[in-house]
Amino acid sequence: MIKTYGLTHIALQVRDLDRAASFYKTMFGSVEVYRGDDFVQLQTPGTRDVIVLQKGDAATIGSSGGIAHFGFRLQHEKDINAAAEAVRAAGGVVKEQGEFCPGEPYLFATDPDGYQIEIWFEIPTSVDGEIG
Repeated sequence: MIKTYGLTHIALQVRDLDRAASFYKTMFGSVEVYRGDDFVQLQTPGTRDVIVLQKGDAATIGSSGGIAHFGFRLQHEKDINAAAEAVRAAGGVVKEQGEFCPGEPYLFATDPDGYQIEIWFEIPTSVDGEIG
């Protein structure tokens, strides 16, 4: 077994780098750490995640290639409604909102390019580690 920090990044093909970056900056406080002619790399403070946004062609933007969605785990259960409002304010669309089980709320939304994201709270598990 190799030790990692877990699944830490995703690369998305987008229509407009600035619009896509604005969505993730507004939603999650992501910060731009690199920018090239055809990509932007964002990182969320206090985490080890990376979102790479790459200029793509119309045929591939918003397609999942077999991936149903990617998710962001909330630190506090009570933040789910604020997350729904933030999705709308950032230009996304909330598709579904509910609870997986008591105490574990979720929502599914799409970003401006049509990628489906999940935002949820999960009761801590025995394998959760500290971020640091």
